[in-house]
Amino acid sequence: MSTRYAALLRGVNVSGHRRVPMAELRALLTELGHTDVATHLQSGNAVFSSASGDEDTLGAELERAIEEHVGFRVDVLVRTGRSLAAVADACPFPADRLEGRQLHVTFFDRPVEAARFASLDAAAFLPEEFRLGGRELYLYAPDGLGRSKLAVALGRPALNRGLVATSRNWNTVARLVEMTRD
Repeated sequence: MSTRYAALLRGVNVSGHRRVPMAELRALLTELGHTDVATHLQSGNAVFSSASGDEDTLGAELERAIEEHVGFRVDVLVRTGRSLAAVADACPFPADRLEGRQLHVTFFDRPVEAARFASLDAAAFLPEEFRLGGRELYLYAPDGLGRSKLAVALGRPALNRGLVATSRNWNTVARLVEMTRD
C-alpha cells in the first residue's frame, strides 16, 4: 500500500534564483521510485505516492537527489497527505472567510516550543496574528505577506536558529491537501 506525500522545497525558483525546474523535479521523484508524481506551481511543491519511507527519510533522499542534479543544496520538508489535512483542519483562523493571501502556514522540520517566540510583543503587530501548531506556525496577515511586519519579525534568524522552515499561502496549502488525498 502506498501513501500520498507532499514535498515542500525551501527557497527555490524565487526571482530566478536557485532554479529547480518542476519537470526535472517530477523526473527525479520518478527516478527515486515514487509514483503518481505531480507538481503545483513553480515554487517547489510536489506530490507523490510511495510504498516505503517516512517523512524525514523521504525528504533527505530527495535533498540528495536534487543536490546531485542541480549542484546546490535545497531543504525539503515532506508531509503525508493526512498530516497536511490535519494542518488545514487545525487552522486557528477562519480560513473559509479569508483570502488565501491573508493566511500562511510555515512548516518546520520539528515541533516548535512557544518559548521560542516569547520575545515577540504580539500586540504590537495587531491586527496581524500568529498561532503555533505542532510543526507549523499559522500567520494571519490581512494586508498580505509582502506588507507583513509580523512576518519579518517571525523570520528573524534568532527565532529560527537551528530550524528548517518553509512557508506556503493558504491557497497552496488547500491545493496540496486536495492533491494528496488518499
